[in-house]
Amino acid sequence: MFLHLGADTVIPLRNVIAILDLSITNSSNTSDYLKNVKAKNKIIDISNNSAKSFIITDQNIYLSAISSQTLKKRAGYIPVGDEE
Repeated sequence: MFLHLGADTVIPLRNVIAILDLSITNSSNTSDYLKNVKAKNKIIDISNNSAKSFIITDQNIYLSAISSQTLKKRAGYIPVGDEE
């Protein structure tokens, strides 16, 4: 299965670790994490500078203009651990 993140970007659902609301970046831990990942060039911004959510995958972090709630609905059930 695949997840459409917007801006013609589709990723395999099995690679998704988390779908989070960007407003939680008020947390210093989250903000520091995103800064570290950005320094490693692992952030892919597909939001045209209007990001509402970020999607953590096993390779990169995607910034999307689509809300985390909408992305979670699109994803449906995401298997955890050995449930695949």
